[in-house]
Parts: sequence; C-alpha cells; structure tokens
Amino acid sequence: MEILKVFDTMPYGPAPESPAAANAWLDEHKRKFGLFIDNTWKFPKSAEYTPSLNPATGDKLADSIQAGPEEVDEAVAAARQAFEEWSHTPGSVRARYLYAIARNVQKHHGLLALLESMDNGKPLRESRDIDVPLLARNFYYHAGWAQLMETEFRDYQPVGVVGQILPWNFPLLSLGLKVAPALAMGNTVVLKPNSFTRLSALLFAEVITEAGLPPGVVNILTGDSSIDDMIVTHPDIDKIAFSGTIEAGRNLRRQMAGSGKKLSLLLSGKSPFMVFDDADLDSAIEGVVDSIWLNQGQVQCAGSRLLVQENIVDDFITRLKTRMSKLRVGDPLDKCIDIGAIIDQSHRDTIDQWVQIGKKEGGSVFQPDIRIPEKGCFYPPTLFTGLEPASEIVQEDILGPVLVSLTFRSPAEAVEMANNTRYGMAASIWSQSIDLALDVASKLKAGTVWVNSTNLFDPASGFGGYRESGFGREGGKEGLYEYLRVLRRDRPRPKYQPSDIDEGKPVWGDHTPSQLTMPLEGWEDKKGIPRIYRTPKMYIGGKQVLPDRTYTYAVLSPSGEVVGMVGDGNRKDIRDAVEAAYAASMANPGWATSKGYKRSQYLYFIAENIYARRDDFVRRIMDMTGRSQTSAQAEVELAVEQLFTYAGWADKFGGSLQETTLRGVTIAVNEPVGVIGIACPDEFPLLAFISLLAPAIARGNTVVIIPSMKHPLFVADFYQVLDTSDVPPGVVNIVTGHRDHLMKTLIQHEAVDAVWYFGTEEGSYHVEYESAVNIKRSWVNYGIQPDWTDLKESSGQEFLYQATEVKNIWIPTGG
Repeated sequence: MEILKVFDTMPYGPAPESPAAANAWLDEHKRKFGLFIDNTWKFPKSAEYTPSLNPATGDKLADSIQAGPEEVDEAVAAARQAFEEWSHTPGSVRARYLYAIARNVQKHHGLLALLESMDNGKPLRESRDIDVPLLARNFYYHAGWAQLMETEFRDYQPVGVVGQILPWNFPLLSLGLKVAPALAMGNTVVLKPNSFTRLSALLFAEVITEAGLPPGVVNILTGDSSIDDMIVTHPDIDKIAFSGTIEAGRNLRRQMAGSGKKLSLLLSGKSPFMVFDDADLDSAIEGVVDSIWLNQGQVQCAGSRLLVQENIVDDFITRLKTRMSKLRVGDPLDKCIDIGAIIDQSHRDTIDQWVQIGKKEGGSVFQPDIRIPEKGCFYPPTLFTGLEPASEIVQEDILGPVLVSLTFRSPAEAVEMANNTRYGMAASIWSQSIDLALDVASKLKAGTVWVNSTNLFDPASGFGGYRESGFGREGGKEGLYEYLRVLRRDRPRPKYQPSDIDEGKPVWGDHTPSQLTMPLEGWEDKKGIPRIYRTPKMYIGGKQVLPDRTYTYAVLSPSGEVVGMVGDGNRKDIRDAVEAAYAASMANPGWATSKGYKRSQYLYFIAENIYARRDDFVRRIMDMTGRSQTSAQAEVELAVEQLFTYAGWADKFGGSLQETTLRGVTIAVNEPVGVIGIACPDEFPLLAFISLLAPAIARGNTVVIIPSMKHPLFVADFYQVLDTSDVPPGVVNIVTGHRDHLMKTLIQHEAVDAVWYFGTEEGSYHVEYESAVNIKRSWVNYGIQPDWTDLKESSGQEFLYQATEVKNIWIPTGG
C-alpha cells in the first residue's frame, strides 16, 4: 500500500533543457542583430535597437534593429532584382533549394526549437515536436510543387515580390507556411517577423544562407508595426500575406485598396469545440486540453468555445476541472510542463481584463489551485460557465488560456450556436457517430474541421478562415494560388488614388434617382405615334417586382435614341434581393446543399432557353449597343457556350483528398461562398453577365446581380428564361440601376459573403476599401476588362476559385 501511495502522491520533477546552445548562438552574434538583406547582415549607422525579452523570465535575450524607410526600400530592391532570375529558374532547380532548406532545418532542429521557446514562451515540447518538424515538412512539401509547377500550373506565373508579415504566436510555423510556397512558385520575399518574436526568423536567415539560397530571394526586416505599413504600401510589393489581429487586417485591407496587389489574411478566431453525448469523454477532455491550452491558448484556431450536449455537461465539466487541476504551468524549457508563458505583460493584462469582463457578465469562473511562477508572464488555465451565447467574452477572441462553456440540446442547435460568430477559422467535433460528425462538419462555417481530434496541421492541407477570420489559404494546392497570377495578365497598377477626390465631387456610391426623360429621338415610330415601351421590373425571389420607389431611367442607343426604360433600384431593393438570396441558400434543402448534377441541369436549361430565344437577345443587343447582327449573334452564342462550360463544372469541382501525415483521411471540400453580390460591366452586356453569373450559381452560391447600367434591357428576356428553366426562387436576383450605388449597399450588407465588381478604377478602390469593415471577400477588375469573347480569359479556374471556399475536414481512423 505504501508503494501505491507513493505513486499517487509523487510530484513531477523538473526536466529542464539547457539553454546553452541558444545562448552560445546569441553570444556569437554579440546579442546584436542586423537586417538580413541580399544574404548579408546590414547594420545602418543611425539604427535604433529594440530588445527581445524572454517572456518566462523578463530577461533580455538580444537586441535587433528597428528598420526604417531606407532599409525597406533596400530590401524590396534586392528582392526585385533577385526575382528577375529566381522567377525564371527552372522549378526543378528551385526544388533543390527548398529541399536543402528542409534538410538544414532538420540539422538545426534542436537550436531552432530552443530559441523559439525562449523567444516566444511556448513549451519546448511544442516547439520541438510541432513547430520545427512542420517547418521542415513545409519545405519538403513545397519542393515537390516547385518540381511540378511547369506541368501543374502551366497557365500561371509568379506574383512577384511578396511582403510577408508574421504573427508572434507561431513564428517559425507561420514562416514556413508563407515562405515555402512563395519560393516554390518563383516569388521572392521580404519577411517581417513580429516585434515580440524576431530571433527565430533571424536564425532561419542563417539556415537558408547555409543552404545556398541565392542573394535577395529572402530578405528579413525587423522592427515594430510601422515597418508593416511601409511594406504594405511599397509600390514595388506585389502581394501581401498577413497573419495577425482582425483590427490590423482591416487596416491593411484599407491601405491596399485599389493597388492591384494580391492579399491573403489569416486573422482571429473563436472556434467551437463540440462534444456530443455519444463521445468518448476522456478522449474529448484531452482534446480540450490540446485545443485551448496549446501555446497558452494563443492560437487563432484554439477551441475557446466549448459546446457540450446538455445531458452530459455536469459529468464533462467535473472531469474537465479535475484534468485542469493536473496541468502544470511553468518554465517553457522544462519538458514536463503543459503551459508556458504569455508572450508579453501587456497581453497578459489584456487576458486578465477579459476575465474580469466575464465575471461582470455573470459567468462562473474556475481556475485550478496549481502553482503559477511568480516571475514572468504566466496565466492560469481558466474556465467560464453560466454565460449567455451573446456575452462579450463568448463572442470575442481573447487569444489566451480562457475557455467558455455553453450547452446545446440537439445537433441543429449545436450547429446554430457554433456558427453564431463573426469568425470562421476552425472547429472540432467529438462523437462516436461518424454520420453525425460529418453531417455537422458540412454545416459549419469554418476553414478547418477536426473530427475526434484537434489542432492537426500539415502543409498538404490548406489552412485559413471564413468570414472575419480572413480569406485565402496557407498550405495545400489551394494555398499556391495565393502566390500565382494568370499567365496572360500582369499585376494591375491603377492610377486612381483617393487623393484624387475633390471636395465638390460626389461621394462614391451616392445616387439621385433619374429625372423625367425629355422627348428625344426614338419616342415616336415612323408614323409619329408614340412607341409603347415595356419597363422591365426587378427580379427578386423568383418574381418580377417593381422597384421600391418605382423610379425608372431611360436606356439610350449609341445615337441617343431611347430604346427602353428600366427600374432604378435602391437600398431597399438590394435588401429584399439579399434576403431572398440568403433564404434560397439556407433553405432545407437549399441551393448551397443541392447536388452538382441538379445545378448542372438548371444551367443547361438556361442555355437551352437562351438559344431558343436567341433572336430576341440579338435584337436587344443590337438596339442597346448599335453593334452589327453578326457581332450580337456571336455574343449570344458565347453566352450559351459559357453556360455549357459551367454546367460541366457544376459537378466536377467538389474538392479532393489531401495526402497529409494523418492516419485517416483529410478531405478538402470546395464549398459555396454563400451570397455573392455581382456588378457587371457595360462591355458585352449579356456575355459578361452570364460569364459572372454562371460560375457563381454552378458552385452553389446564390446571387444578387446588377446588370450593365448602360445596356440592361436584355434582362426582360432573361427573367423569362429563368422562369421557363425552373430555377428555384431566390437563386438569381436581378436589380437594375446605378451600379456603384447598389454595389455599396451590397458591400455593407452583413448577409453578403463576397462581392465581385467589374467596373471602374475608382469603384474598385472603394469596393476593396469598404469591404474591410467585415473582411468581406472582394474580387475587382481595377477598371481593366478581360476579353469576354476569349473564353480562356473569361472563364475557368480563376472564376471557380472565386466562387468557392475550401474547407478541410480531418477524420482520423484506426485505434
């Protein structure tokens, strides 16, 4: 009995890792680091230095330079010069470099992990067993894509010089997710680590130098957030990849508006951890520990909202509290601890402020009676119960070791609660019923869903968010498109700047309804008798409806003749159309969950009925545009061809099986984005309209579409095509009127998930700027129209990519 008692009461002893190797490396550099530009260390004479502190002790580790505008210019110039050769280096050669980097990461595994934990505060076992292995895996994985680029991406080219801004929570892992695909696809990089965690990126500079990477391909700048702004706004940066807070992402989106630069954002999250009553509760408890207390909860995909089925909640919470009392908080270099140090005292204070808010909101807080080091930035694991779903602490991302628990009764309620957030980074589902788990997974608005698992990562599986968690993916084949541009299209460089706005110029999107049209040529027929004009209505929810305020405007031919009247829509018309589109998307069954085969049939029916009425469409196009009959006929034929193309894609772009390291399956599902607002150009009014509408609805989206303001009369015939094609109500909603005015309302509507704008440079700027409010996906043309008559340019992968969200579902198998 005494022996059993000893085992029950035996305390964990310390198992510290020696910091000697990291200290030796720091001492070798005299604990002062320059900027890594063109494969050399730069030490500007007038530079200021900023300390890097160990969050577990508060001790200074080293000083690094605060870069300025001149250094940013120098780094971008080096990257631009290197790009000219690197982008033309054969993919097989780039693959060799990436392979060499991966091997070097493995050779210096111990030093990288040690320095990461000292600089970041995370437990050494996480840096050693997760971060550094995934860093190496990223370069191995993308070496393969570099080798295959010429065949698999033959229609694409590198973006150019890429600015990459890292977060402080996963410095090395985030570096791998960004740098490896950029280099694989032939881009060069200007990298900016977070001001809290600079050192591992500087060590990585030596890793790539040792691997022989050519000068200028990767450049590393250190400094505070002012450097972020310099990189983002630099005219010779072609793309930005950013990970950080939603506030910073929103500001960055505005800074880049109208610039023609590509952007991907990996932002905040408030992910649900869902436990059903048939789950293996002990496994789920360990899942909670891994989900919310990994890296002290400083994880964008942390399962910080615990949703437990009501009939097991008491048992589950009791078990969870017991497990929390066994967690160990302490020195990150101790291999026996579970939770390390918070990144900085200011962030620790922020976490504690959120805990106080939770208490004021009426939540019951539990913090286990465990030892917390007195020195350093540490915070205990924290559990809240008894709060409402709308509570601030339930809705907002804390980015700390704070878990909030709620209950649900049914799977439907669980899905509703899980989606009751403005974020959509990840989710975790625990159930012994694979049918239930996959059904719930399909309904969640999240970029990654783990089944009976959590926080699984692999570069073969794209990672990124829905909604305000950002857009774009890191990893997987889908992540490579972030670093590519269509071969025949260089980066747009719009000249429009907001400073061009004069005080007397109307505000973008403002619109006064048209006044009465005075009698012009065309009002009367050849006998002098007034013509009878049919005024097309709006098409909302499957019905032709009058504009809210019954305003109309005249449509003129190129010679100034009145050829018809259409409704002049307003904000209320857009709201009605969005409501109809949202209802059609969310119905059970709805358009979003309909089979691809069925969607293809509707597209074929639309094509068939347009072809049957082709003479009507040809006359409309001739009347509106003044083009020849031959030209109008060609436009109608191409529109039919586009419909057939996307009818073909409707059931052939569903996703793929990702070959990750998981024992099981990881499925990449191409889901519809949701409700898409589309503004069409004036060029080729029917063809452009169809070219934008078809990919959106083919992939399960519902749309609110604004046809050409100058040439909208074809919609009178198109309404009837939709009716005779039996397209479900609300799938296609058409509002005529002032393009920018209606688009501004679409951007501001919370139920609109993405906007596509093919209009002016000025409009493109404002669409991107306004979409920053809720990080809405936007696709604009910067005033440059594709050749709509060239179906290689006006259809295909780019359009399908814009019409989908990629969700990766991880399903472990076996014992």
